[in-house]
Amino acid sequence: MSCLRNYHSRVRSLNRVIANDASEVERRARALRVLNIISSKPSETSNRQNHLGIVKDFLRTDSKHLRDEPIPEDLSLSRTKHGVSSVLKEVEDSCSFDAYGLSSAVSSCGSDRDFRTGYGFHCLALKSGFTSDLYVGSSLVVLYRDSGEIDNAHKVFVEMPEKNVVSWTAMISGFAQEWRVDICLKLYSEMRNSTSEQPNDYTFTALLSACTGSGALGQGRSVHCQTLLTGFKSCLHISNALISMYCKCGDLKDAFRVFDEFVNKDVVSWNSMIAGYAQHGLATQAIELFEVLMPKSGTRPDAITYLGVLSSCRHAGMVKEGRKFFSLMVERGVKPQLNHYSCLIDLLGRFGLLQEALDLIENMPMEPNAVIWGSLLFSCRVHGDVWMGIRAAEERLMLEPDCAATHVQLANLYASVRYYKEAATVRRVMKDKGLKTNPGYSWIEIDNNVFMFKAEDGSNCRMLEIVHILHCLVDHMDDGTPLIQRE
Repeated sequence: MSCLRNYHSRVRSLNRVIANDASEVERRARALRVLNIISSKPSETSNRQNHLGIVKDFLRTDSKHLRDEPIPEDLSLSRTKHGVSSVLKEVEDSCSFDAYGLSSAVSSCGSDRDFRTGYGFHCLALKSGFTSDLYVGSSLVVLYRDSGEIDNAHKVFVEMPEKNVVSWTAMISGFAQEWRVDICLKLYSEMRNSTSEQPNDYTFTALLSACTGSGALGQGRSVHCQTLLTGFKSCLHISNALISMYCKCGDLKDAFRVFDEFVNKDVVSWNSMIAGYAQHGLATQAIELFEVLMPKSGTRPDAITYLGVLSSCRHAGMVKEGRKFFSLMVERGVKPQLNHYSCLIDLLGRFGLLQEALDLIENMPMEPNAVIWGSLLFSCRVHGDVWMGIRAAEERLMLEPDCAATHVQLANLYASVRYYKEAATVRRVMKDKGLKTNPGYSWIEIDNNVFMFKAEDGSNCRMLEIVHILHCLVDHMDDGTPLIQRE
């Protein structure tokens, strides 16, 4: 009997070894597949030609008397699969065209994001002499802004002999997308001083967007004053932009004042205030707005509303409430999107419910994206689940093979389980691809000036003072002695 028990014990032990070996083989095989994907060279390079090259190519062609040839009203930009030349041929085969037709064609290119064809129409404008036309110029500014070539948009803008509120606003909104608030305010000042055109609600929305993105609270307040002086106090989307700006800049008191004083709130107003509370970890206030005040107003919550509420639960670690609101949105017929799943997965992961988070990922009705796997990876690192972290890192790299931060995290995870060969391969891939992690940024506003700091950047002219203060703070944390007493 004793021999039989020993036999069964050895069998169970052998089965565990075999299972562990199988699991190890599977993990190694998966690692090899991931390394093969991330180390493969791109099969094709970008063929995007600089727009200036396109302009030069077309200007080298024989210039016919294009001014008398039309842009037909039924011109279909969807037929431009063979490039700009096919569009220009349609134009050249027609009878006549004017500035209005050219402006409409450029606008259509921008709407369809067919920027290459739009550059071709820029060439046509240069050949025909319509670049000085107000509407053609404004359309070109919008085209280059939407294509991300803000400096070229500015060149077109500067060369316009006449500007209207559309061209000024397009240029301001372009720089606002890059959070270049100083240039936006400079353009606004030039607009007020150099033209009879008055800014409209879209101008102020663009200015507030710039302040929101850069965290420039002082400038944002100045723009708020301008909206009051110019009579835009009752404009809905300006009020919504003000709520977002004050929330993003950390002034929740003024954000709620604008929100509370505005009578004709829409769902965007509620979403902006809920999201503001969520960003600053004030889950109780966000949930009160959603559960108490919003139903009283008769406003129906949408998918973005639920995203804000779930985000507030995530920041506050309210797992039970997060589950409740996720189920509630399904019950009310609001279909959860990737962002909602991402929020709930992050909430579960932060609370240490890693297996539940992974189960939710595997049972989602859509494919998880890199953000979701990145969220699980972060949670695994915090709670020390190495193997699940390795899987999350591998899954994310298969979606984003050039993510430097994930390469570093995966290499460290491999090394922690003695997969030294795989860790070395990941680091070699990073070196071969020239991948580097992006430094972190932070900023602070002092006397209406925004100061930005970058990790490992010693170029700040007051670096010695900053380091001295940091050393004082470290010493203060070490011994608990008040800084004032030490002085």
